[in-house]
Parts: sequence; C-alpha cells; structure tokens
Amino acid sequence: MAGIYDFTARSLAGEDIPLQRFEGQVLLIVNTASVCRFTPQYRGLQALHQQLSPRGFSVLGFPCNQFGGQEPGNAAQIEQFCTNNYAITFPMFAKIEVNGGNAHPLWQYLKNEKSGLLGPSIKWNFTKFLVDRSGQVVARHPSTSKPEALTPEIEALL
Repeated sequence: MAGIYDFTARSLAGEDIPLQRFEGQVLLIVNTASVCRFTPQYRGLQALHQQLSPRGFSVLGFPCNQFGGQEPGNAAQIEQFCTNNYAITFPMFAKIEVNGGNAHPLWQYLKNEKSGLLGPSIKWNFTKFLVDRSGQVVARHPSTSKPEALTPEIEALL
C-alpha cells in the first residue's frame, strides 16, 4: 500500500518534488486559494511554519481552483500573491485538483486515510491534513479550523 512518501508533487517552479524529502517531519498539508474568505489563513499557516519548522515541521500548500474558481492564477501569479501578501516561505506546489477523476494521487490518498464529516470529498479550500513524523495521516481539519488552533496538536507530534 502506498504511503505519503511514495508521492511526488510539482512545485510552483515546475520541479517534481518527492515527498520523501519531508520524511521524518510533521506536516500540515493544505489546499489553498488566493481569493477565498479563508485566504487570510495563509498568515496563520506561515506563522506555524516559521515558529515550528526548526523543530521538524512544515506546511505544504496546494493551490486548488475547484471551489468557486477561487484560485484563478497561474503558478507565477500564485507565487507572487503568496510572497507579496503573506511572505510565504513554506513549500507551495502547482495548482491541483483535490476531488473528482483528476484529483492528485496524494489527495486521493489523504482523503482515503481520513474521511471528513460528510465523507471523503474535500468540501472547500483550506482543508488541512496533519501527518506525523512516520508519515501517518493522523487528523483532518475543515476550512473553518484556524491554523493557530492546531498548535497544541502539532506540538504533541513534534
């Protein structure tokens, strides 16, 4: 059976990144969007990344345009938005789909590992999956969960 480290995802810069690069870290994997009422969560995600990355934590951002067309930009526009508005330093990946037949394999895996309240489908932008150091998906949090509220749960895994 595939595990989290068996997947590869393309960065915003177009580089294929094996997730094995993050082996041994606690990860918060999030589908993001630039024009969403939850977009200000970028601030909290960046704060978590900045505060906890020295201890082996990383946020991984995956832009997605499947919910209300809220991520319309191309890779360069997404990178510019994230840098200019939120000074994002955590890894951002190329725009993907998280639901349907074209869902990225990583997101298919995440959804199978931790179903949501109403089933496996992702309901909106800024759904968050928490992965422990061994690569196990330990929690799924909805868009309404603020990143800073996850601090105790993340710290328990560090």
